[in-house]
Amino acid sequence: MSNAVPDALISAAERLFAERGSDAVSLREINAAAGSTNASAIQYHFGGRRGLMRAVLDKHEVHIERRRHAMLDAYEAGGAPGPRALSAALVEPLAAELGTDGGPGYLQLIADLYNQPDPKFDLDAMEDRMSSYVRWRALALPLLSPEAVRLHRRFDALRFAASELARRARTGRRDHRLFTSQLTDLVTALLGAPVSDETRRLLRC
Repeated sequence: MSNAVPDALISAAERLFAERGSDAVSLREINAAAGSTNASAIQYHFGGRRGLMRAVLDKHEVHIERRRHAMLDAYEAGGAPGPRALSAALVEPLAAELGTDGGPGYLQLIADLYNQPDPKFDLDAMEDRMSSYVRWRALALPLLSPEAVRLHRRFDALRFAASELARRARTGRRDHRLFTSQLTDLVTALLGAPVSDETRRLLRC
């Protein structure tokens, strides 16, 4: 079976997500942008909106997973020591998507998913032991105080990185080296920031 129609739907979704955000785009608009004459094409190929979003995520995450695992291998081998190297392993594989086909749409999608009050991303994927993010979380754990762990600093770092990368994608700029380095610095600072006495007190309430 040809992949032309599902590929066109994925590309249209990426383009519209990048322009307007995933929450503002309807399935009808994606279908029309893909040039599909079948109003049920998304339902047929992906089972609905959630399936289409999963397909966009899967398209990009295979590359992100490979890059991050390689960086974490280097970190664990001692070739890239220190908290900043661990932050880079979170940020740089995502930042690489700024220059890929459909990458800006992917980055906007994950920023939208991670910033919802009740996130709709696949929670099971967050517990997949083969996931590079789960591996990254485990390696980051010793760097955090128990209070920082309870405050979900690791997820905050991911959400912050995704949001900043989505914002960067909308600028249309092509050279992201300085931006990526600065974002890595900020994520390192977020992970290492001390928990204040006031926050500790409120956390015990």
